[in-house]
Amino acid sequence: MSAGALNAPGTDLPEFLSWDELQRLPEDVAAQIELWDRKVVWNRRGPLEHQRFAVRMRNALEAGARQAMRGAAGDGEQRCWQVEVETNVFFTPDKSSFLTPDFLIRRCLPRGADTFASDVVLAGEVLSGSDTPKRRAWKMDRYAEAGIPWYWEVELDSPGTWDITAVRAYEVATAPVAGLVVKPLRQALYIPVGEWEPVGPGIAFPEPFSLDITWEDLAF
Repeated sequence: MSAGALNAPGTDLPEFLSWDELQRLPEDVAAQIELWDRKVVWNRRGPLEHQRFAVRMRNALEAGARQAMRGAAGDGEQRCWQVEVETNVFFTPDKSSFLTPDFLIRRCLPRGADTFASDVVLAGEVLSGSDTPKRRAWKMDRYAEAGIPWYWEVELDSPGTWDITAVRAYEVATAPVAGLVVKPLRQALYIPVGEWEPVGPGIAFPEPFSLDITWEDLAF
């Protein structure tokens, strides 16, 4: 979901909402809201092209997941992943904090089960002009603090072409604190571990399972 302003102009909603209160809002309004410590965070939906790239990436990741699960079954291992788009990821039991990544990989859950951060192995965002650096960094920090192992970004060109300009992969790491005079602001952070541009070969990555994605898989 494309990042928007924290407060949508012209709305009469309170600054803070519980999950239950959010559920009572009209669906078209609730779909544009995330919560953090019950604070309303507005996110406007991206254009059709934005959603299409999220689906393209989801399909490519799911193909890799299915292949990996078939291989695991042949080896007698029990591994299972599900790949989704625009799914709420809850960070607290009362659902007072949640974000909605554009695509994600989670461990297999029963049908209809809520997705908590501890279930997610990869969260990803499709970036466009409305995603400010501050907002991008804020989301990454939240995912990292929750211990989600992998974070991916799909960067799009400006409107008019809507081509992918880059795909980036990050791995969560814990900052060492021993010997430091000043305590780090955040103990968990993402470090870049992969970057691909469409002028080169496709995307090959070993985690959370072996991935081999061609640019044709992601083409608009």
